[in-house]
Amino acid sequence: MGFAELLAFLLVISGWVLVSSTLPTDYWKVSTIDGTVITTATFWANLWKTCVTDSTGVSNCKDFPSMLALDGYIQACRGLMIAAVSLGFFGSVFALVGMKCTKVGGSDQTKARIACLAGMVFILCGLSAMTGCSLYANRITAEFFDPTYVAQKYELGAALFIGWAGSSLCIIGGSIFCFLFIKENKSPRTGYAYNTAASMVSARTKVYSGSPDFNSPSVSPKHFDKNVYV
Repeated sequence: MGFAELLAFLLVISGWVLVSSTLPTDYWKVSTIDGTVITTATFWANLWKTCVTDSTGVSNCKDFPSMLALDGYIQACRGLMIAAVSLGFFGSVFALVGMKCTKVGGSDQTKARIACLAGMVFILCGLSAMTGCSLYANRITAEFFDPTYVAQKYELGAALFIGWAGSSLCIIGGSIFCFLFIKENKSPRTGYAYNTAASMVSARTKVYSGSPDFNSPSVSPKHFDKNVYV
């Protein structure tokens, strides 16, 4: 049980760190070289700015001028990724309190419930991050395969793969926390049923052992006097 808790904690913390690292990462999308013979500049962008790097390695970046003027999918991705980072922070606190190796949180039953809550929070964190990355990737692929789209086309950047990996770790680790809570709740019920059955068998054994066995040779039948019937 302790090893499983430690494994789940390492998974969710690693996933949360990876999801958090995607926000400042530059390469959410990178310009494609498909169909281009000579490449003199590389265009790339993330959730906050768009940049271009020339052949000498010099980058010129431009922040998005207005949040309200952004495309809807960028605003949605921003909200989902920020929500994922926030949920991961609270989930980490709940996980530390709910683990059995820590001295805070109360009884084992209370700590198990807190750990299960941490697992659900991390599952929501992973789903939010995965939805945000998938939404951004869907826009890139839709523009790439659209034959009527004549503007600059992009490919998937490294930040999307990091976000997918981190969200998967959060979901797996959170699921382990919830599974441990379910297993913890089932084990006492099974033990109680077994003890009850054992006590019933013991009681029956005592009842039958207390009754005399007339067929046993050690128990002699009572000899009545011949005058008893007179």
